[in-house]
Amino acid sequence: MANPLLGDTPGETHLLLGNEAIVRGAIEAGIQVVSCYPGTPSSEVPDTFYRISPEGKYYFEYSVNEKVALEVAGGATLAGAMTLCTMKHVGVNVAADPLMTLCYTGAPGGMVLLSADDPGCHSSQNEQDNRIYARIAGMPILEPSTAQEAKDMTRDGLLLSKKHGAPLLLRTTTRVNHLRGSVEFGPAPDPGKAEGFKRNPSKFVPIPAFSRPMHLALLDRIEALREEAENSVYNTVTGSGDLGIVCSGISCAYVADALENAGLTDKVSVLQLGFPYPLPEKKCLDFLKSVKQVLVVEELEPMVENEFRVLAQKNDISIDIIGKEMLPKYGEFSVTMVENVIRKLLGQSPVEACDCDLPELPNRPPNLCAGCPHRGTYFAAKQVFGDDAVYSSDIGCYTLGILPPLQAADFLVCMGSSISAGGGVAQASGQTVVAFIGDSTFFHSGLSGVANAVFNQHDILLVVLDNRTTAMTGHQPNPGVDRTVLGENDHPLDIESAVRGLGVTEVRTVNPFNQKKTLAAFEELKALSGVRVLIAKEPCPLFTRRVYKKVAPQVAYVAESCTGQFDCLDKLACPAMYKEGGKAAVNPMLCNGCMLCLQVCGHIKAKKRGS
Repeated sequence: MANPLLGDTPGETHLLLGNEAIVRGAIEAGIQVVSCYPGTPSSEVPDTFYRISPEGKYYFEYSVNEKVALEVAGGATLAGAMTLCTMKHVGVNVAADPLMTLCYTGAPGGMVLLSADDPGCHSSQNEQDNRIYARIAGMPILEPSTAQEAKDMTRDGLLLSKKHGAPLLLRTTTRVNHLRGSVEFGPAPDPGKAEGFKRNPSKFVPIPAFSRPMHLALLDRIEALREEAENSVYNTVTGSGDLGIVCSGISCAYVADALENAGLTDKVSVLQLGFPYPLPEKKCLDFLKSVKQVLVVEELEPMVENEFRVLAQKNDISIDIIGKEMLPKYGEFSVTMVENVIRKLLGQSPVEACDCDLPELPNRPPNLCAGCPHRGTYFAAKQVFGDDAVYSSDIGCYTLGILPPLQAADFLVCMGSSISAGGGVAQASGQTVVAFIGDSTFFHSGLSGVANAVFNQHDILLVVLDNRTTAMTGHQPNPGVDRTVLGENDHPLDIESAVRGLGVTEVRTVNPFNQKKTLAAFEELKALSGVRVLIAKEPCPLFTRRVYKKVAPQVAYVAESCTGQFDCLDKLACPAMYKEGGKAAVNPMLCNGCMLCLQVCGHIKAKKRGS
């Protein structure tokens, strides 16, 4: 039975995650090619495409990084294919080079770039607002605020992109990606085959002589798209009153709830900009003339606010435009925050946040999972190097090595930076540097760092934490895996061969749960100089259960001889271990049977699981 997301069932209503709604919207548009690099909060979009791909009529790939993903998408749309490329907001930094040029060449088949922004840094290293990228590149923007809009805007964005030959940015935020809502389906046509690439060097080869007219064509497309925005069903005015509110994206949901809570739904004029760029200036100008005061509600940067200020100044309209002086440029908004700003502007008393007299939730600090092989690698590294080395970290679940007692992450820049930035520290200071990088991140952007380190003769030890999957974002495959949730990977790339091919001669591969061999390998590499690589290879325990269908036959337990010194907890901080009655104890339900603790403390033993 086909997955409901693939069915041609117009009129049906389904409860969908925002990211699932995006998938359905692409299918309704007739999507033919999907590329991505997974990253929260966007990950469920490609993961859903991947899961249903055996039944779908589109090509899907997990690309090695965002730049490659967008280049694949760009090539596909130049060949006439309707294309979707997905990534999180920081991934657009990686893809920015091809993005700027693709907006010159255009998208003959239609192409939407999903940028999942993350106000509040729920799972990211920054809060950047990628609406800025759209303005630099000359891309129209659609911003959904509900699951239904996520579906509809994805569909209409792809069709609009194809109509104008313009790449389009679908800007979501974490709340939109991860909300659930009812979604009414439309028709899902057979996508057919791509038209194929049609040779036209003056349009698709951006040498300077061609780039200059390409830029003029891009500016013309923006103006044509401005007319589309003027008439878009996603740009609407509701309510009436002297106070006007302008909002876009998830902020529209905050505004709607705030007005309902305050009993002001019909007493305030609201302009919802679901298609905010290019700005529909005529519609916005009419709105400015219909109110006496404007509040712009948008998370992060004052993009729409500034455009309204310019529009008012150009048209000699004297009106108070309020935005970031009352709402923050950081973090997520809340309904109460927005409601209190509205109340203040209307001279009403603020409301207090709900005090429901509920008990405070217990803290759940992030930690490496029970049985995580990274814990064994970090423990061994600290045994050998202690605090004498500088630990260069990277993007992945292994960044949790920053926490005590391991404390093996001293600085972090971006994906793939651990060896490059680590090499910079080593060259500038002469300090001992141990750099950590995951297997997926290694293929994403670590290869060039290794090549650079070898070429420039950096003195650095690189530790590749190979847990056989892209663990942090949901166990997506990478080029080095031998198995995926859909079956075997017939062409896995070998990390050891890759680093040797790049010129590294001193390479060791160990299982980090074998502490004796791991410690010995670290000692050997510590005594050497130049670029050295240690590959710590052991599958993620969650991935092992899910894909390999394997569970360790044994679990750890604490013997009666335990003296209550808690070395095991203090050195490893494994979440399967806890204190009970003045002694250490192991929760057999959480224990993954890695037996690292047994190698640290003589009072810990192994027993058959379930006994």
